[in-house]
Amino acid sequence: MKKIAYLLLAAATMAACNNKNTFTIEGHIDGAQDSVLYLHHMGVTKAEVVDSVKLDESGDFCFEQAAPQAPDFYVLRISNQIVNLSIDSTETVSVKASYPGMAANYEVEGSMNCQKIKELALKQQALQERVAALDRNTSLGRERALDSLEHMINAYKEDVKLNYIYQAPNEAFAYFALFQTVGPWNIFDKNNPQDLKVFGAVATSWETFYPESDRAKNLRSMTLKGMNDNRQAAARQQRALNSDMVVESGVIDLRLPDKNGNLRTLTELKGKVVLLDFHSFGAKDSAPRILALRDLYNKYHAQGLEIYQVSFDGDKHFWRQAVEALPWVCVYDGEGTSIVRYNVQQLPEYFLIDRQNQLQKRSVQIKDIDAEVKNLL
Repeated sequence: MKKIAYLLLAAATMAACNNKNTFTIEGHIDGAQDSVLYLHHMGVTKAEVVDSVKLDESGDFCFEQAAPQAPDFYVLRISNQIVNLSIDSTETVSVKASYPGMAANYEVEGSMNCQKIKELALKQQALQERVAALDRNTSLGRERALDSLEHMINAYKEDVKLNYIYQAPNEAFAYFALFQTVGPWNIFDKNNPQDLKVFGAVATSWETFYPESDRAKNLRSMTLKGMNDNRQAAARQQRALNSDMVVESGVIDLRLPDKNGNLRTLTELKGKVVLLDFHSFGAKDSAPRILALRDLYNKYHAQGLEIYQVSFDGDKHFWRQAVEALPWVCVYDGEGTSIVRYNVQQLPEYFLIDRQNQLQKRSVQIKDIDAEVKNLL
């Protein structure tokens, strides 16, 4: 009799979820008897509980709310376990989960966006676990740990923006991806010029498809503010560059970190003949070029030749491995400021600087590098 009563109760609950102009989130959660399941509406500026139910032995639930005019977001929660969902019409979304651990152990049907959001949520959880493992690994050291963290985040962003956001920037899952976090930090940062392009893509798409929605308006506002902040930061940086471009006997000084994190400058090499080299280790001709530089360095270093090599590889960890065994000064320019200072149009590029720190020639003026170096020595 008890089982029949539960079935009748479940049937009555489901029957209540058939009104028009509403959406339905229904399903069941195993192992959660006597737990309270909350439905949160995730607004632009706040989250609020809009419904709840105490789960019985069956674990069945059914929530019904007014259909939104544009894609909106909801969360199912028991204690600290959540399932992220999106709703954009009078659809019915079915969720089957197991508690505890329902944040990862659930299935969702009835919504492509919800399925994509699940994929993104699981990717985010995996990233969080890798970051936590990195934090526990005390043998790496701070510099290597930060490099590894940067590599993880950048790889995650590339995956998400190429395979989710840029695939369909007007969809709810693209908006969801844009605001994912790792720890207390946003993965996509609107103050980062590259990330701002991703914000712009989603903002433009949402403004086209849902021009009156609060989320479209908020995205536009955020993107415009990010653009303005970036312009101001660039202007400040340019002013700093202009004031910092101190020319000592004809050399525009550079101040960049080497593989050990120490800042190295061009002017500290005064008294030596310097080959200022701009290079990318990811380029296809990198290996033979490095061998040629090594021959030149071995031949003239004892007589006073030094190489100050600036690299622009996107993966700093890869660069660090590539320069590990090189004997000259290898520095990393993640922002590309040195390219601006020396008007470098393409890589590779190089300049010769004499012992008095005077810039003598750039590559297009040099026919025989060996002879030019020997002459300056």
